[in-house]
Amino acid sequence: MSNEAPTFPAEVDAAIAVVRAEVARLHGELVRYGLVVWTGGNVSGRVPGADLFVIKPSGVSYDDLAPENMILCDLHGVVVPGTPGSDRSPSSDTAAHAFVYRNMPEVGGVVHTHSTFAVAWAARGEEIPCVITAMADEFGGPIPVGPFAIIGDDSIGRGIVETLRGHRSRAVLMQNHGPFTIGADPKDAVKAAVMVEDVARTVHLAREAGPLIPIPQAAIDSLFDRYQNVYGQTEDARR
Repeated sequence: MSNEAPTFPAEVDAAIAVVRAEVARLHGELVRYGLVVWTGGNVSGRVPGADLFVIKPSGVSYDDLAPENMILCDLHGVVVPGTPGSDRSPSSDTAAHAFVYRNMPEVGGVVHTHSTFAVAWAARGEEIPCVITAMADEFGGPIPVGPFAIIGDDSIGRGIVETLRGHRSRAVLMQNHGPFTIGADPKDAVKAAVMVEDVARTVHLAREAGPLIPIPQAAIDSLFDRYQNVYGQTEDARR
């Protein structure tokens, strides 16, 4: 394999630079919200207009992450040689991210964390039931559990796609592992990661205190539609 940097069109080069900066910055949000420890967890972002994505390097401290050491990969998880960061190994979850991008073209960002309460639900192999309105808003129902899968190949990615394809939730709890979230872009996927830990904690505490009260499905549907299609929009945007 050649170590020479490939030549991309100017617009793709510009898009890569934007995604590198965004992905590097968003890792700081995982730290800020207490979703990761040490070097665990990762954010990736699809490069618009190209069959490429950007992901963090493996085993690098969050304090040392920068746009220039993010790693550019093709949609099979192969590092693009000769590009900044290509001398490092990409995240151990790279194959999983790549599988999601290949099979869910609407996805522009993928996040994995080891956030405490979400991992606790994953350790039990139990979905998080939709019993609070914020969860209906954001996820449109329960947060499902994906199958147990070994890290290193695309098994985790297969489990993510099989579980989330056709599902409203943008989060899946991979059994015995932890949460993965998807989004329209990396920021959207990070938001989902923050929210899944928030609801995992709240529902856990509620269940410890007593029985949970289900939200009727019709109300879940209404809440989800309002939040996704009306909330935060101007009157003109609703027309």
